[in-house]
Amino acid sequence: MELTNLSLLEASDLIAKRVISCEDLTQAHLDRISLLEPQLNCFITLTAELALDQARGLDDELQNGIYRGALHGIPIALKDLFETRAILTSAGSWFFKDWIPEKDGVIVELLNAAGAVNLGKLNMHEIALGVTNKNPHFGSCHNPWDLQRTPGGSSGGCGSALAAGLCIGSVGSDTGGSIRIPASLSGIVGLKPTFGRVSLRGAVPLSWNLDHPGPMARRVADVAILLQIIAGYDPEDPVSVDMDVPNYQAQLHGNVRGWQIALVDDPFFNKAEQEIIRAVRTAAEVFASLGAQITPVEFPGAYEAARDNGLMVTSDAAAFHQERLAKQPEHFGEDVHKRLAAGAAYTSSEYSQARRNQSLLRRRFEHFFGKYDLLLTPTTPLTAPLLEGPDAVEQAATLTRFTAPFNFSGLPAISLPCGFNSQGMPIGMQLITRSWGEAALLRAAQAYESATDWHLRRPELKD
Repeated sequence: MELTNLSLLEASDLIAKRVISCEDLTQAHLDRISLLEPQLNCFITLTAELALDQARGLDDELQNGIYRGALHGIPIALKDLFETRAILTSAGSWFFKDWIPEKDGVIVELLNAAGAVNLGKLNMHEIALGVTNKNPHFGSCHNPWDLQRTPGGSSGGCGSALAAGLCIGSVGSDTGGSIRIPASLSGIVGLKPTFGRVSLRGAVPLSWNLDHPGPMARRVADVAILLQIIAGYDPEDPVSVDMDVPNYQAQLHGNVRGWQIALVDDPFFNKAEQEIIRAVRTAAEVFASLGAQITPVEFPGAYEAARDNGLMVTSDAAAFHQERLAKQPEHFGEDVHKRLAAGAAYTSSEYSQARRNQSLLRRRFEHFFGKYDLLLTPTTPLTAPLLEGPDAVEQAATLTRFTAPFNFSGLPAISLPCGFNSQGMPIGMQLITRSWGEAALLRAAQAYESATDWHLRRPELKD
């Protein structure tokens, strides 16, 4: 049995039945990290001994009849902007390179309580402001499908580690596409929940108004398990919303017969590599074969939404980093400094207009999802580019084209594999639905995943 190839659901079942131990599962992942980490550079901090101690403690609990649920003994790793008590939380930045938080953030608390084993903290684009994961302070993270290419970002370490089998689950953050882009470029599943569904307390901010933490894994069902743990109202988080959290797993396996799915078909979204367009249209045909009604639609305003999202991200980031930007600008990477400076230069009138446009877009989507159950788009307009390709600022504008509008709207969106291009690189498709509709997204994604086998492919890596 290849323990590092198990899905979360499979591993959970084997632990619950006492077929494998938490320690054996953790050790198998640490062994794989030892072999592959020199090539991939997924981790900023590896907590091997702490993870083994956690796993042994969880095995002892099983011996005493204590089982915490589906995450009991499951090795995960976290994007390095979630605060972890007594463990470095760098946010991929020089400024936080020595910061050891005194307590866990909310997401970490929830995962620990559920019995997850934390292998460590994953590489990311500096301060989460970028999508290449070419980090000047901690080194570039590499795509396991082609080591010369980016895994995407800013949650690049999450995407790469999952695709390579270095962990079973992860949590990233998404402000313009930073969960969905690495999911697409690395061939995994990543969900950006509705804004306010998952607490931001204990996460280093990029944008207070647009950050969305969310789960990442190799299978849709695994993402549902992780979301079940981290979703919920946090009265101490000012942007958390008090909405009931449904049982995602219970709703996962329904069909999509009769669903109305809008397939985006307009000049903005069709500006993508032809292999991606073909793969997404083939995915639409799969949904049609499952009984859904597919309707090609134009969606005007996506360009403006992506533009305004970029304005708000960089303005908010410049506000958060204002003192660091003023006193020690030389300690930011070149691309990040350039984007922060641009954000600081926007006027209050420009920001105010962007907020007005955000309200208009949200209302437009309310009407849109009164008619359609889902919107289907490519996740990215291109597959994983070379790490030494165009500069990171240009890549950010390109790779966030199809994802940023849904940060701006706050709507839930999921990326999952729907093919590979002629060079063997993953292609991702994106599903979007109305606010608080994560259960519907997961159900549709599960229906597609069950009808295809893209999720079963693994990159070939040699130690």
